[in-house]
Amino acid sequence: MRCVSGTVLQAPSALLSLAACSTSRPLVHGEPAVSAPVAPAPAAVVADGANDNLNAVLWIQRSQEYRANSLQTWRAAAAQLDRALADRSWTALLPEEGGSHQSAALKPAVVVDVDETVLDNSPYQARLVRNGGSYDDATWDAWVAEGKAGAVPGAVEFAKAAAAKGVTMIYITNRTEHMKDVTLANLRRLGFPVAGDDVYLGLDKYVPGCEQEGSEKACRRQLVAQKYRVLMQFGDQLSDFGAISANTQAGRDALLQAHQDWFGQRWWMLSNPTYGGWEPAQFNNAWSLPESERRAAKRAALDVAQ
Repeated sequence: MRCVSGTVLQAPSALLSLAACSTSRPLVHGEPAVSAPVAPAPAAVVADGANDNLNAVLWIQRSQEYRANSLQTWRAAAAQLDRALADRSWTALLPEEGGSHQSAALKPAVVVDVDETVLDNSPYQARLVRNGGSYDDATWDAWVAEGKAGAVPGAVEFAKAAAAKGVTMIYITNRTEHMKDVTLANLRRLGFPVAGDDVYLGLDKYVPGCEQEGSEKACRRQLVAQKYRVLMQFGDQLSDFGAISANTQAGRDALLQAHQDWFGQRWWMLSNPTYGGWEPAQFNNAWSLPESERRAAKRAALDVAQ
């Protein structure tokens, strides 16, 4: 997912699940798809042009380092699950998002983002790289409909261990509600525990009394807080854990610095170099700029101190 302050984040040749802002570009990774699904371009068509996402997608699909990083994240979290269950005051929700109303009487749950947190959509992004394409609603909708996303390494094992301890897995995603059935089927096929249809909270889920801004998840987290005591949250974007005041370096730093002690205990970040709010924060979220200007802004943001 990737959206901050009511706008949507998307890499020009990649995505955004969900799971991931610009007012001038379509929602991504499971965000509103208004066109009918179309078949992706044949994988045999290979684009020779430079693509900012080539190494990122290749790293996810081929590097042992990516798999090791994911495994250690999920295993470290599993090792702390008993501690979270035993501490009756434990919550992974911020006070303003329901954390102040958590109760030991509530059923325990873990909140996870879907795309690039528990489901691996790198084949979709690989198609974009190979074919020289860019994210669009139609091809993303078609990919989701295929139900072929794999599991992020270690995620199924954690989810099963949590379910065995009576913990409910809650899937808060920026896939839409119309993608619910195929997404839950994809999760079940991979072995993820799905307690019922209500554990899927899509982008367009209506939450009474709470006005959602763009694709942010604060309203949906508040909804979960009414029924569950949230022990942990997992995501691949900073906004999967709390609302970011503004998608700038300063705004993003503020959330991280205020709650950095929660990472590795209540909040668990999965690596995703392919898309996210960090990228447009380098060019003032101006996706309307030509690609060459966006790339120049990113190059200028590099730290070359000797």
